[in-house]
Amino acid sequence: MPEKPGSSQYPTPDRKYLELLSEKFPTARSAFSEVINLEAILNLPKGTEHFVSDVHGEYDAFKHILNNCSGVIRERVAATFRFELTHDEQADLCTLIYYPHRKLRRLKSSGTVTEEWYAITLMRLVRLARYLSDSYTRSKVRKAMPQEYAYIIDELLHASPGEGEQRRRYHQRIIDTIVDTGSADDFIVSLASLIKRLAVDHLHLVGDVFDRGSHADKILDRLMEYHSVDLQWGNHDIVWMGAAAGSATCLAAVIRNNIRYDSLKILEGAYGISLRELALFAEATYREDDAMTPLEKAISVILFKLEGQTIARHPNWHMEDRLLLGTVDPSRGVARVGEKDYQLVTADFPTLDPADPYALTDDELRVMDNLLAAVRGSYKLEAHVGFLYEHGSAYLVHNDDVLFHACVPMNEDGTFHPVNHQGQLLAGKEYYDYADRLARRAWHESDEVSLDWMWYLWCGRYSPLSGRVIKTFERTYFTDRSTWAEPRDPYYALTDNPEVCRRILEEFGADPRHGHIINGHTPVHASEGESPVRAGGRLVVIDGGFCQAYHKTTGIAGYTLISDPRGMRIKAHRPFGSIADVLDLNADIMSDDDRFELEPRPLTIDDTDTGADIREQIADLRALLDAYRSGELPERTAR
Repeated sequence: MPEKPGSSQYPTPDRKYLELLSEKFPTARSAFSEVINLEAILNLPKGTEHFVSDVHGEYDAFKHILNNCSGVIRERVAATFRFELTHDEQADLCTLIYYPHRKLRRLKSSGTVTEEWYAITLMRLVRLARYLSDSYTRSKVRKAMPQEYAYIIDELLHASPGEGEQRRRYHQRIIDTIVDTGSADDFIVSLASLIKRLAVDHLHLVGDVFDRGSHADKILDRLMEYHSVDLQWGNHDIVWMGAAAGSATCLAAVIRNNIRYDSLKILEGAYGISLRELALFAEATYREDDAMTPLEKAISVILFKLEGQTIARHPNWHMEDRLLLGTVDPSRGVARVGEKDYQLVTADFPTLDPADPYALTDDELRVMDNLLAAVRGSYKLEAHVGFLYEHGSAYLVHNDDVLFHACVPMNEDGTFHPVNHQGQLLAGKEYYDYADRLARRAWHESDEVSLDWMWYLWCGRYSPLSGRVIKTFERTYFTDRSTWAEPRDPYYALTDNPEVCRRILEEFGADPRHGHIINGHTPVHASEGESPVRAGGRLVVIDGGFCQAYHKTTGIAGYTLISDPRGMRIKAHRPFGSIADVLDLNADIMSDDDRFELEPRPLTIDDTDTGADIREQIADLRALLDAYRSGELPERTAR
């Protein structure tokens, strides 16, 4: 961890900086008061962080994971009321916290809700909130409360176990008045929100909000309201970001993905991007007599033409072997790869010009221009993608953990693979930094190079967000499934070795003794005994298959990695039924818990990156105090 104030790590600030700092802390008293406050904060417990990945548009399951805080609410209820409430009563209380509005309606209709029930339930919620608030400053807890009730909730929370009878009567009178005035429902909703807010201090989403499921838009709406979150871009995110930035190639890939995943309603219903013109073009141009629909045929040909143009603009990518559309022979229904012909699922290629196979026809060009215009006119998509840029990044280094969605491209010998982009050979962290910069340039400038780069990040051979050779053409057209195999980057085999993981952590400036690499992207086959924790705990892969299509593959329905003061644990979630089942049957998502790392002492804020920032602030404030006491700076005493 960083050194304490007074060391060489904290050089004395210059006079100009101290003058600026004195505007906020104009007297020695205000400066040392803040030092006392910051020193106290350093000793608070480290905030609980949750890590999830690959939610892939599965909104109901994701919403429930947020509402039950990955099972943490259930744990806290059990710890607080294990000697007072039965299992069913605990489950009822949990469901009330998860979905207070809907649960209250059901309880009222069943006749459960009485004045006595309100009073008892409010006190239970207060006790639970009090238990959770112990990890935070009183100021932070109050900021998390609904402002209209902040004073009352603050009074209820800050009672001590040994308080006197008069104080207890005071609190009971508050509860009675809440019930008498008809405010109990509002207070229950407010306390439930506060409890969920306190249970998780920060959320990390390690990539892939989009595709497969139909409701990535609802997930992003929810994340935009979440109190503290960051995202690391996944390949399925970056292709949507590229489309929103103006890449026709990325947009064609997005449309094809949504056709394949049967989730077109997100484009048309959520973002208002009509596919009518594309559908009319497809019906007028392609046949309906084989394995592919006209709509899928039309967008696939457009995609592979645009990909061919993109690859041709970047010979340094060395992706010429992906130029397979030019090898199609419609008369024989085959395409040639190397020295072998492969049978196609369709021979219907009416817009393919053998003399110029990657040229769009006038109709194809018109369709794509109008689709791009529709994307530019979608304010909701612009807001969601803007959020991904504002709160996201290609990677994150946090508390000595390195978070990225897929991989760091590597050679078989364990060295970082250099990639040539615009005449620069880039590898490791430098490559990731370049990827992040160019992705942001695409959003702000929409120049051809950066837009092409967005497509490369989606599926390029050495994309750090993909990590495998993508076989989109083969999976679209070839009947021979042996051609569908997508070789993975050596990273995935090499990182079973703890030494390789330590080298990656060092590359990103993290402590290799204590840090972790946290990835998503590759589903963990838990049903086959595969573990998400690898390389002696240095690597944690948290793609457990939120998407329903992966449940049979993984045997579970997602992971949450939890970092708390005691260390790290991972929760494997079982498949989610429905919110109706939660409300009517208390059928919560059940999770298997595995604590794989236990700290020798509970971690505090002093042990975190936030602690390092606070210690630097303390060093600056001590320098300001010295300047006041020595007379170097006059105090700004009010006159």
